[in-house]
Amino acid sequence: MSKLKTIWGNRWVKFGVVSVIYLLWFVVWTGNLWLLLGLVVIYDIYISKTMYRLFWRKHKERKRTNKTYRKTSEWVEAILFATVVATLIRIFVFEMYVIPTPSMEKSMLVGDYLCVSKTAYGPRIPNTPISMPLVHNTMPFSQTKKSFVEWIKWPYHRLKGFGNVKRNDPVVFNFPEGDTVSLAYPSDSYYNALRQYQRRYGDRRGRQMLMDEGIVVRPVDKRENYVKRAVGLPGDTIFIEHSEMWINGQPQADIPGKQYNYTVVTNGTPVNPDVFEDMGVAKDDIHYDAANYAYVELPLTAENARRMRSMGNVTAIIKREGEGADPDIFPQSENYPWNVDNFGPLWIPSKGSTVDLTVENLPLYRRIIETYEGNKLEIKDGRIYINGTPADKYTFAMDYYFMMGDNRHNSLDSRYWGFVPEDHIVGKPSFVWMSLDKDKSFPANIRWNRIFSKVK
Repeated sequence: MSKLKTIWGNRWVKFGVVSVIYLLWFVVWTGNLWLLLGLVVIYDIYISKTMYRLFWRKHKERKRTNKTYRKTSEWVEAILFATVVATLIRIFVFEMYVIPTPSMEKSMLVGDYLCVSKTAYGPRIPNTPISMPLVHNTMPFSQTKKSFVEWIKWPYHRLKGFGNVKRNDPVVFNFPEGDTVSLAYPSDSYYNALRQYQRRYGDRRGRQMLMDEGIVVRPVDKRENYVKRAVGLPGDTIFIEHSEMWINGQPQADIPGKQYNYTVVTNGTPVNPDVFEDMGVAKDDIHYDAANYAYVELPLTAENARRMRSMGNVTAIIKREGEGADPDIFPQSENYPWNVDNFGPLWIPSKGSTVDLTVENLPLYRRIIETYEGNKLEIKDGRIYINGTPADKYTFAMDYYFMMGDNRHNSLDSRYWGFVPEDHIVGKPSFVWMSLDKDKSFPANIRWNRIFSKVK
């Protein structure tokens, strides 16, 4: 042991070990050669000690002789160290995330605290590196004050991870339509609110009215976090018919906890509330129409639906299915009269693939071309122009995904806002840290979390 202490006491050994760790983590892993300048700082800390002689020695001397200064500086140093470490962990390793909506019930509940692994798919280098540590997009106690500045913007770059997004993985990602946020409707999609305003007041007036109420623009890494399941991967073709999904011509694999909304008709005798509690149906989801002896918009899994059919006081159970064209469904075009239960077929773009562009199919890819991949797109005299050049084809620069919630009739997902670009992917939920369901909280959930790996 004394020999090891002697070896570690050598300043060149310390410099070498720290330099290797720094090179592997901050230079090789990130691929940023500018970070080689950090070796100069490490050399000064362990070898030349120039900064120590100029500043740090005086600081240590004052700490030794001044008790108040010592106590204050110790607190400041501890807070700074903890903040730096926590920020690095949050960027490169994992982040805690709270489930805001019921779109993934029964898999994940509203209010569950997820531990989201950044290394599963590779952590992203922040687009906005200058920001308030440990907060997302707004300052504490404010709904509008930005927690970041955009003086420096870094392009999308993802570090090497342990794997890629697999079909049916639960994935945390930045909300694709979160680039613009209406201050009047901060929890809603700005584009959905805009469509509602334009239908009511006309295109020009509706847009101006919403703008007058205030909007904020956010970079990719500061958009709201969502969690859904990656049901479609780059290059897949997805199709939904009568609420059932098909992927590349094959039925989607069974997903434990997937549920739809039903109308459950009784003979006049309501269902015992204990039955709903046992099935895990939330009280807020139980709506009984006493006049028609029916429960309406009741979310049920296939197993719970079979269970209710077997009850003596249940006379009918009807699965909800959308009819006709829904103007709020992607791509919000008359050329594609789809709804949540009858959707597609839709091909999901992959990096390097090329698609033939026409005025008819442009609604499917316009947002990718303009917003996600930053091109200028125009239509003149029936022709498509990209960056001023006539275009009848387009080659995609990124991979894209199709995300859906397990609570199929209570999920705002890709059926409403389309594709999720690869640069929006945050990470993969590893486990639930805290949950209203005690069986889903860590460490009891170690067995429960195998639900994530059951779906292949």
